[in-house]
Amino acid sequence: MQIIGYFLATLIGISLGLVGSGGSILTVPVLVYFFHIDPVLATTYSLCIVGLSSIAGVISKYKQRLLDAKIILIFGIPSMLGVLLSRKWILPTIPQEFKLFGLMDITKSGFVMLFFATLMLASALSMILSKKNIEGIETKPNYGITLVLVGLIEGIVTGIVGAGGGFLIIPALVLLGKLPMKKAIASSLFIITIKSLFGFIGDLTHTTVDFSFLASIVVLATGGIILGNFLNNKMDGAKLKKGFGWFVLAMSLFIFIEQLFF
Repeated sequence: MQIIGYFLATLIGISLGLVGSGGSILTVPVLVYFFHIDPVLATTYSLCIVGLSSIAGVISKYKQRLLDAKIILIFGIPSMLGVLLSRKWILPTIPQEFKLFGLMDITKSGFVMLFFATLMLASALSMILSKKNIEGIETKPNYGITLVLVGLIEGIVTGIVGAGGGFLIIPALVLLGKLPMKKAIASSLFIITIKSLFGFIGDLTHTTVDFSFLASIVVLATGGIILGNFLNNKMDGAKLKKGFGWFVLAMSLFIFIEQLFF
């Protein structure tokens, strides 16, 4: 099972390198089901893995001059604050056991996995239903207050489950920030890197982590990103994204079934 987990860690990086989103949403399920790590601890590990492995992608995008510094600041700083809010105050207040909607008993770990499965479902549908014409129009970027609010909400939501959030960030930067797709993907990777590492460093004050294990996963995911960047101009990213979306959809349904019925 761990061999499959290591393979999927590489796949996470490839997805990030190819399309800038989607791959990180698999990090927690891979850690939970293939390495048997507690879901709450897995969210901490995920922040480290996603943050460090994304650096390789950021360097590549920087060399291509695709980063929009102003968008990164306007969206990224609120996103970082959202991660801090969720990791420091929201996640710790969730009871170890409680009734979900007053209907069923659920543990904190179970809640995290169900919440994660919901985000995975949204991510999968985003990848499956995305159209090429979202490529973006070369217009003047929009740096409005809406990006600040969306960045804060995105940080809170993805901070709870340790996801990178590219599937939320990229559409926001394209549709609200008016960035072309390539710049949105590049800026998204930078935002994912800084907010994930910010959240992970915050967790170190109250969490014990296995750095040797983390290092092995980070190396594989980083290698995947480098490979994904290499393949970016040689493969149809749109088709790959849809195929990966169906895989994420299947994983989300598996988690729902496993958590609700077993």
